[in-house]
Amino acid sequence: MSSIESAALENEEEEDEDEESLNPSEVKMSQIVMPCHSNHRQELSVGQLLKWMDSTACLSAERHAGSPCVTASMDDIHFEHTISVGQVVSIRAKVNRAFNTSMEVGIQVKCEDLFLDRHWRVCNAFATFVTQRSNTGTKVILKPIAPVSQKEQVEYSVAAERRRVRMVHDDIIRDLLCHGSVLQAESSAGANAVPAEKTKVESVELVLPPHTNHQVNTFGGQIMAWMVNVATIAASRLCRAHPTLRTIDMFTFRGPSQIGDRLLLKAIVNNAFKTSMEVGVRAEAYQEEGPNRHVNSAFMTFEVLDQQGKPSLLPRLRPEPVEGERRFREAIARKKIRLDRKYIISRKQGEVPLSVPWDPRNQVYLSYNNVSALKMLAARNNWRLNSEKDAVRLYTLEHKSTLSVRVEAEVDVPARRAFRLLAELRNRPSWDSNYKECELIHHVDDDDFLYRVVTPSVTCNGSASPTNQGPGILQDFILLASTRRPCASGDPYVIALRSVSLPTCPPAEGYNRGEVLCAGFTILETSNNKSMISYYNQASPEVLPYLSTDIAGLSSSFYNNFCSCSEYLTKNRQTSRDEEEGWGRVTDPDRRKLHEGADELPIVLSSTEL
Repeated sequence: MSSIESAALENEEEEDEDEESLNPSEVKMSQIVMPCHSNHRQELSVGQLLKWMDSTACLSAERHAGSPCVTASMDDIHFEHTISVGQVVSIRAKVNRAFNTSMEVGIQVKCEDLFLDRHWRVCNAFATFVTQRSNTGTKVILKPIAPVSQKEQVEYSVAAERRRVRMVHDDIIRDLLCHGSVLQAESSAGANAVPAEKTKVESVELVLPPHTNHQVNTFGGQIMAWMVNVATIAASRLCRAHPTLRTIDMFTFRGPSQIGDRLLLKAIVNNAFKTSMEVGVRAEAYQEEGPNRHVNSAFMTFEVLDQQGKPSLLPRLRPEPVEGERRFREAIARKKIRLDRKYIISRKQGEVPLSVPWDPRNQVYLSYNNVSALKMLAARNNWRLNSEKDAVRLYTLEHKSTLSVRVEAEVDVPARRAFRLLAELRNRPSWDSNYKECELIHHVDDDDFLYRVVTPSVTCNGSASPTNQGPGILQDFILLASTRRPCASGDPYVIALRSVSLPTCPPAEGYNRGEVLCAGFTILETSNNKSMISYYNQASPEVLPYLSTDIAGLSSSFYNNFCSCSEYLTKNRQTSRDEEEGWGRVTDPDRRKLHEGADELPIVLSSTEL
């Protein structure tokens, strides 16, 4: 095992501090890696690790459900480190959130070197389990999870966003291919290119009693291990070396398998990039008679490491006609999604610019990151009350040299109505003195919108000037607004805001382009048809001047703005049937504006190379 960076160890210590409370569904497994668990390099085989992870997660799911459960899927896994013989693997699994008949189980894998007394993270994963029907044939309805610690509250809240992304994952691939943003396969990849058909692997496994779980179905972890095995062989045929598995795209179980099934495993290299390759794997089950049943599919990314542990260059691949070229293009689409997701989620607050370029193909992950960031900020438990006036409270939070503010108060308006009023950002200039103009740029879908917001210049005492006569120039922001309704009882309505960049809206002369890290509202239904409204803002340098005097106690503009907000909500508390049915639709002038720019936006975006 290579040396572990001290920063990674510090992060692990911080994680351990957050996990003091014990989740009733939590299950732990510890295994010492023996030679029978290892590969030719005396490292734990990924297939064996997946077996242990699936077993631990299943036990956690069944502990919560109180009934048999099966694996439905396992999200993308990135293996950060390998594990050597003699080291200890520690796996912790617990249910993050239970929906109706399915639940998300979070899995953490760590490694321990007993002789050096060191610990490090290997990977994290999220698995979805579903309950099996009872003996009477009725569905087992799961009891809800009651999160206790701050980390549990974050995972509980963000689980709904992860579920949303899972459900549209296949649609994202199709959209990338349909919009022509993926390059066509080259007809001639050079004389030294390896034909894809040379990497094909087929293997048949007979499902025996040792391969089944306690429900006499083929153990999901065993199927995953067999899939990793054939994928490794396919990758080896391309690189003529021993590859290292780095990532696995989502495992999705499409049907069960039983004792006596023949499991046909197929693998082929879909595409070879500069230093990595994608291998597609498909598992089918069949009996002596009858058609093949599609059981599982997955896509795995391999690298070949040199003696210094750096990825080596790989030979080029020549895809097969038709189907091979389709797989070739889809591999590029999946790589783009992985890069987009990594780029969006890994943005640091110290980086400039903080805005991520908006693109129809990365919209799902931008929206996920937007809502998740606000939920994580709201779930932090170390907010400090800074001031209070007439039940309007201002809180502050300092975390890792970043200042955040929260303003909250209860209003006599139903949460559903307050959500609809506040989600329409174009009305915000009527009650928020910090919003001079707000223009809808693009109606992405029913939950996501792009706006251009103009804010007044800030005077020397930190207050916003209502005209353009003060010192400085006006600021503008390009904001992605992502709205979410409650996923279950007790969840708040969410309106999340973050800055993005658009090639069709570059910085304009006479305006200073600002950036919003994380901002927005959470609206929670309280008693007597009232709602608790909380506004959050993770202060960026462009936003801080609007907040600094309030935090220092030199002004109470936050109170005045919130009073204006409350007055706006109360005034519009009642709604007509026409307004109720028409909310979220684009008006005719806006629709014309969107259609006028609809042709221009894809042209600019489609010119971006993958």
